[in-house]
Amino acid sequence: MPERQVRSIAVSRPGRAMIIDDTEPEPGPGQAWVATEWSGISAGTEVALVRGTDPQHQRGWDPDLRAFGISPVDRYPKRGLGYMEVGRVTESRTDVLAVGSLVAMAYGHRTGACADPTRTTVIPVPDDLDPLLGIYLAQMGPICVNGLLHAAAALGGPQAGIDAGVRAQHVLVVGAGVVGLLSALLAVRHGAAEVCVADSSAERRAVAEALGLVAVDDADGRAWLAIKQRWRHGPGDAGADVVLQCRGHDAALATALKALRPQGVVVDLGFYQAGAEAVRLGEEFHHNGLALICAQIGRVPRGMSATWPRPALAAVTLDLLRERGEDIRTHLVTDVVPFEDGPRLLTDMAERRLASPPLQAVLHFPLG
Repeated sequence: MPERQVRSIAVSRPGRAMIIDDTEPEPGPGQAWVATEWSGISAGTEVALVRGTDPQHQRGWDPDLRAFGISPVDRYPKRGLGYMEVGRVTESRTDVLAVGSLVAMAYGHRTGACADPTRTTVIPVPDDLDPLLGIYLAQMGPICVNGLLHAAAALGGPQAGIDAGVRAQHVLVVGAGVVGLLSALLAVRHGAAEVCVADSSAERRAVAEALGLVAVDDADGRAWLAIKQRWRHGPGDAGADVVLQCRGHDAALATALKALRPQGVVVDLGFYQAGAEAVRLGEEFHHNGLALICAQIGRVPRGMSATWPRPALAAVTLDLLRERGEDIRTHLVTDVVPFEDGPRLLTDMAERRLASPPLQAVLHFPLG
């Protein structure tokens, strides 16, 4: 199959990100070529890959048995970093994608990609949306919408609507990163009685407040107490109805569990890279009859896949971006840097060399 030269970001070894020469297949019938304009950096998944602390590089993953510790670990170099791309269709051999149209996809930090809409999700970026915000349409936004969907399934069953887990509920979001802040805004939009965001960082709490959210200090791990004092439902019944846990740290999960009212639900969107010694399952989890659900973008809740394909999750994201796009652009997107500077930024983030780490960093690709 004919191939086309592109440039992409890869990790040659832990701590070493770099731009490499790469290839993509030429567009065939039913396909199109997309030239990248913007690509968002994930401060969780990608930085873990640069550090080499992700579980696949520590213990090895068996995709058939879906278990760790029985297969060889992944090896470097690691290609394919990134999942928040926006690009322009420059050539097309399909009626589905018009030349000149802007689309959102998840294909990694690379200068271009061959798009096949029959095999992968391609989301149109409408003209009324800031093109940069399109980075949230294909995967990051759907990750957050999927969190709400898991809450809906837990509280309302597989036929429930997207708002069933948060409407009229007291919702705590743990973590004021991009996932946490977008999830909090989605909970507000879909009718939560009140939404609080807990984080240990004063800077990130300030962002939450700038977005109109209630911020709670969790620097000492006691945000749960403030939540239980704030939301009292009756004797022996205080705390959040639902917690959207959005940090990959065991202390954050411990906060989430302690903050719940009896029989409450934690929907966990965090990517944990180590153990969970701070989580005490014999305490609140047991005595309050709590539920812990993992929500990952690879699967929507059981029984909901036909109703909620990826484009449907993207449509909910688009509604939020249309309503709050200016605020999101102003307060979440903290760094926009040229593609050429991407490896240095990723390495600095992985090595914790930045005095003020980006909340959302975005790579900008040169035209042509």
